[in-house]
Amino acid sequence: MKLNKLFSAVLFIVTGMLMACQERLPTSFKAKIEQSLPREILDKMVMHDIDQYAPIMMRFFKEDNIAEIWKQNRSGVFVLVVSYDICKWSGQLGPKYREGDFQAPEGFYTVQENQMNPYSKYYLSFNIGFPNLYDQIHGRTGSYLMVHGACTSVGCYSMNDRNMAQIYAFARDAFRGGQKEFQLHAFPFRMTDVNMQRHHMSPHYEFWMMLKEGYDFFETNRKPPKITIYDKRYVFDHFIDETSVAVAL
Repeated sequence: MKLNKLFSAVLFIVTGMLMACQERLPTSFKAKIEQSLPREILDKMVMHDIDQYAPIMMRFFKEDNIAEIWKQNRSGVFVLVVSYDICKWSGQLGPKYREGDFQAPEGFYTVQENQMNPYSKYYLSFNIGFPNLYDQIHGRTGSYLMVHGACTSVGCYSMNDRNMAQIYAFARDAFRGGQKEFQLHAFPFRMTDVNMQRHHMSPHYEFWMMLKEGYDFFETNRKPPKITIYDKRYVFDHFIDETSVAVAL
């Protein structure tokens, strides 16, 4: 009986921690969600011929603690506009396998407007869409995996509030410009040949080699690929049309 009570208590605490990333508060925060991007970022976009409401994509790198925001210029090429420090991510290098393992996910995810949470307990947030189709096929479980503020994490990617406000603004403006969804690529590290060799003994090496295919595609083309699942693997095809829903994850 005591063991059952102890197990129930632990389960309640863990569940509460996981749901904290998604928790909503009843108060409106219109001023917070309408914050504009800093003038220096807007000026940089003008310099690179990027419309403020153009499509975006994001890349996150655990080892470097870096979140990159890319925007499409008027010629269709994506340009790195700004990089932010990731304040905190939980777990170790490697993918998320199951609910409660406190791992931040790795892989290719898509974010739609309905995944944005302006009422987050952790300043502002959006759900990255874990588990995607690849995760589901491989039996990976988890919920409420977010990018959010407040600099605390139990499986999410957490930013300080200032940076989160800007990341949220990038997504908000892209949706207002007509983008249906944006890609978020979450990597353990920059998938260079040198780094892959450095981690060649990792049990995650085969999975990371698959992620590297998507990493290399974007590095070469500076356009997000169409990402599908075939034979239980990510497959990276031609470029997606950023004005339509085209990512099958």
